[in-house]
Amino acid sequence: MEMKKTILALAAFVLMAAPSFGWGREGHEAIAKIADAHLSPSAKKKIEKYLDNHSIVYWAKWMDDYRRTKEYGFTTKWHVLSVDENLAYVPDEQDGDAVYGINQAVGILKNYKDHPDSTVTVNLKYIIHLVGDMHCPSHIYYKGRNQNYYVDFGGGYVLPRQRMKIHTVWDQGAIKATRIWGLEDWLWELDRLSPKEERRVVEGTLLDWVDDNAGRCLRQFELSSTPEENLAQDFVNEAMPLIETQILYAGYRLAAVLNSLF
Repeated sequence: MEMKKTILALAAFVLMAAPSFGWGREGHEAIAKIADAHLSPSAKKKIEKYLDNHSIVYWAKWMDDYRRTKEYGFTTKWHVLSVDENLAYVPDEQDGDAVYGINQAVGILKNYKDHPDSTVTVNLKYIIHLVGDMHCPSHIYYKGRNQNYYVDFGGGYVLPRQRMKIHTVWDQGAIKATRIWGLEDWLWELDRLSPKEERRVVEGTLLDWVDDNAGRCLRQFELSSTPEENLAQDFVNEAMPLIETQILYAGYRLAAVLNSLF
């Protein structure tokens, strides 16, 4: 019993102390797994040639692992995007953002045969990750909204109660607190839209997707807006439908981008 308590406490500390890098491993891998299932055979074969014969799932979290390195430090701000009071996209002209990073990578990969393999590889990794991040509720910065505070989170099926940034709750806390099955089973439950519904999700431009996400993710402020409040199982129950929708849509849209390029 004491050993179990120690392990739970350690897990809580690690999750609380971890930097907020967008969806955690579970979220990014779920998005990439959905996208992988919707790649055309031709696109999948071409893409994996540039990914050391791994699937896109293998590299889904790569940008988080390398964003603090000297070589890739310039991508630190690419994981988020901002909107104004009217939910209109506001580009970061100085450091770039998720939209900038995706557009840069797409511009290169449109003519991927003209670039060295290493250039194709790294830009593929950017797209795989950033399409996911732009769908994460906490990675859309809303002007005039407080999105940087701590709450008392947990007490559900998996996680002990702990003090956690609201950003981290949306990135990974709620997922970890509710997902009691494996990735394959979870995705089998999520990926159920009809082909017609899937086409509706992926239609439009990148900025149309920003607008769509910004409107839907306003829901996060209805569920939590007060520092130090207690967010327990009731919150998780309300938050997961939004999180799962964003993960599903990100997967479909990631596949659409990659299919259009390869």
